[in-house]
Amino acid sequence: MQMQMRRSAVAMIVLVLSGAASVVLAEQTLIADKSEVVFVSSQMGVPVDGSFSKFQAQVNLDPTRLQSSSVSFTVDVSSVDFPSDDVQKELAKPDWFDTAHFPKAEFKSSRIRDLGGGRYEISGTLTIKGRAREVTFPISLSRSGTITFATGTLTIKRLQFGIGQGEWGDTSLVADDVQIKFKIALSGVPPM
Repeated sequence: MQMQMRRSAVAMIVLVLSGAASVVLAEQTLIADKSEVVFVSSQMGVPVDGSFSKFQAQVNLDPTRLQSSSVSFTVDVSSVDFPSDDVQKELAKPDWFDTAHFPKAEFKSSRIRDLGGGRYEISGTLTIKGRAREVTFPISLSRSGTITFATGTLTIKRLQFGIGQGEWGDTSLVADDVQIKFKIALSGVPPM
């Protein structure tokens, strides 16, 4: 009888703790219509902006428990929007994004570090066209009502990811550095 009571008590504690953990680590929800992913490239020295309209995020972010927080972000590269229709069509081809073979770009965090003042540093793996690179970049968190905004900029070398091959590998035509700017709106982030 005592053994059954102990098992029941242990089972109850496990259930309570697992329920509490799921509340703490509940995923936040991306608010797509308040979010944006933009990139800035330089063509013959002139900055040109483009953007992506389709992306998804899986975020488990608790600013008080960063060791158990994580961010996973996926961009549908075929949703690229560029000022020139001709360039936009070119970007889908194998020399650029090769969207037929590599429809998604992905980022998965490995570490989130508090820099103070609502600023954080995220490290992880960025994969574009099947090429994975470790990246680290700062973000800032701000809150408006119940919505938390994560904003940041990451500069990548496009040639490391095979973006702009062949004649487009000439960095005097299109610079190697590309800035990725983002503003991600999330609901459900615990207060900072």
